[in-house]
Amino acid sequence: MKIGIVSLGCAKNLVDTEIVLGFLQKAGHEFVSDAQQAEIIIINTCGFIAEAKEESIDSIFEMAALKKAGNCRGLIVIGCLSQRYSEKLWQEIPEIDGILGSNELDLVPQVVEEVARGRRLRKIRGALFDYNQVYPRVSTTGGHLAYLKIAEGCSHRCAFCVIPKIRGPYRSRQPSVILEEAGQMAQNGVQEIAVIAQDTTAYGRDLGTGIEDLLADLAKVPIPWLRLLYTYPTAISDTLLDIIGREERIVKYVDLPLQHVSKPVLRRMKRPGDYEANLRLVEKIRERIPGVVIRSSFIVGFPGEREHDFQKLLQFLEEARLNHVGIFKYSREENSSAYKLQPQIAFAVKKERQQEAMARQRQISLELNRQLVGKTVDVLLEHVSTESELVLLGRHQGQAPDVDGCVYVGRGSLEPGRIVPVKITEAHPYDLVGEVVENEFT
Repeated sequence: MKIGIVSLGCAKNLVDTEIVLGFLQKAGHEFVSDAQQAEIIIINTCGFIAEAKEESIDSIFEMAALKKAGNCRGLIVIGCLSQRYSEKLWQEIPEIDGILGSNELDLVPQVVEEVARGRRLRKIRGALFDYNQVYPRVSTTGGHLAYLKIAEGCSHRCAFCVIPKIRGPYRSRQPSVILEEAGQMAQNGVQEIAVIAQDTTAYGRDLGTGIEDLLADLAKVPIPWLRLLYTYPTAISDTLLDIIGREERIVKYVDLPLQHVSKPVLRRMKRPGDYEANLRLVEKIRERIPGVVIRSSFIVGFPGEREHDFQKLLQFLEEARLNHVGIFKYSREENSSAYKLQPQIAFAVKKERQQEAMARQRQISLELNRQLVGKTVDVLLEHVSTESELVLLGRHQGQAPDVDGCVYVGRGSLEPGRIVPVKITEAHPYDLVGEVVENEFT
């Protein structure tokens, strides 16, 4: 049967999509990239914040239209949105033929068969999905990049977040399973492994080990680039920083979601730190990892955020001079502890603050990117530009997939999936332009 799949949301959700594709491939199904040709369409949804939920709903209705205009015989919805709103989706969108949550990945082939026979069914079971196995995955990232999920769920209680209620408590995968999967990725020619979890620095606490031990073991796997994402500020140990700084395969990049710098706002968020503590952490990271690139994310418009709090955030951006920053408007989520907090900030104010902070950061990022002009950096070539077949898009070690910018390179005879030396010739706030250094590339 021809299957089309739409994967929405974060990289952690994408890993689930690849696991589902592996189950479907084993069951003998064929995959199509054109939804018009699909007999069964599966949407792996995101239900984290309002914008993600809207995107998921829009996608459901867009794909549902193909039941009339295309070859689609059934529409199946899985993932975080259906885990969170299973009953509501089932009652209010009759175009959906099958609903599963985030723990029923292995049941998708069965539901596909049932839906193909004309049944409408919903399967949400109480048990959590077993990630302590190496499941065959179908890569959706081009073969040169792979995400390695080391844990599932979250045990933090951030006031703005509902992930623990959707995904359950934090559960580390066994080190042996993770290392086996990483080894398979190396055998398959993967050039970069991005290590992910809701909080990678919490890894192993439930197993009597830690992220430091795991990362040191992963650094022995013959992969050119190893990247650690989703760290937690108070869990970044000196040992961890030293491992990142010491190990050649680990890229000198720290993903550090701080969320804010005002102490009153952070406490209302149920987050640690303050302006001074966060600045000291940034300084320590730079001291222990020379040349490190740092990314962070912040929320503006959280309930009770005063103009003074926002100005502190702008001041922090100027002083910390982070390489990459994401600024997000607070999303009021039902069942989160922040839902009833007052005063709520008007949408127009949140939008204005987001735009002002991003404008400030764009200038900082541009100034930092300009320091790369004239320098030669290794670039992982990823795919041909949609604007011109003569241009390839890639990333240097200081650019994480999907969230940071890219490097534009003249294609010549090059193909995606290789790491090549590139001399940077132009800098922009997010992206860079460069040319391959031919005499250094073999």
